[in-house]
Amino acid sequence: MILIFGMLLDAIAGEPRWLWSRVAHPAVLMGRLINWCDVNFNKGAHRQLFGAMTIVALCLVAGALGWLIEAIPGAFLDILVLAILLAHRSLVQHVQAVGDALRLSLGDGRHAVAKIVGRDIRDMDETAVARSATESAAENLSDGVIAPLFWFAVAGVPGLLIYKVVNTADSMIGYRTPKHEAFGWAAARLDDLLNLIPARLTACLIWAVTGRPDPRAIILEAPLHRSPNAGWPEAAMAHGLNIALSGPRSYGGSTKDYPFVNADGERVLNADHIDMAAGILWKTWALTMVIALLLALF
Repeated sequence: MILIFGMLLDAIAGEPRWLWSRVAHPAVLMGRLINWCDVNFNKGAHRQLFGAMTIVALCLVAGALGWLIEAIPGAFLDILVLAILLAHRSLVQHVQAVGDALRLSLGDGRHAVAKIVGRDIRDMDETAVARSATESAAENLSDGVIAPLFWFAVAGVPGLLIYKVVNTADSMIGYRTPKHEAFGWAAARLDDLLNLIPARLTACLIWAVTGRPDPRAIILEAPLHRSPNAGWPEAAMAHGLNIALSGPRSYGGSTKDYPFVNADGERVLNADHIDMAAGILWKTWALTMVIALLLALF
């Protein structure tokens, strides 16, 4: 029942600005700790080893903190931690904000989507903005909602905190750049491992709520994606909405010619497609809630 109440609390409260403008969000604290490790240990001739030791230490600290939280009598703190570290309502709000902004103007849409993606936005047209927001919806549904729920269900608060610190580390240092390719290698590989099952569960949930009868296209096209995990929810979203996702995009002024997922789908996208993606997020949340209720009962 902790899972259910945590999901409900997140869906109702989201991330209240009045609170997180006064105190640091736990994810922010994790980020500060990871940045400190990056500054102090990402140097010398043994960066890969130091990076691996860093991620092991972070997992041990997160697991120990989770164990201490669970040792406190009562379920309230567990529910609170789960709700704080879930990101469903905030994800829907950020995705929907892109659609609302895009209806005002292309410039507003670019500014809004820049808050949720890391690619170049200067030359984005309406389709690129809508595609970016929809891809972010699918990927972050897995990373920010289904994966935390999965690891909480498997290993309680320790599992949740370990997943979140690894996922945060991957988002900060898990890049193939001269600075982080060696130091962030362990964080990136561990994040891939921890998301292996949740990403595929997310694809199954999206497939179920969109009513697409044949999952074979998702299975065949998910490996086309540049990420071993993000391709699964994105392929499910692409086929669920019958649109083309992924494809060419620009990072740091350099265009990457990635293949399309569901290349035969609609390629001209707009704010309406973002609305539909936000609707799928809520439908997936509802189905996950039903599954959690059934597991609690039986």
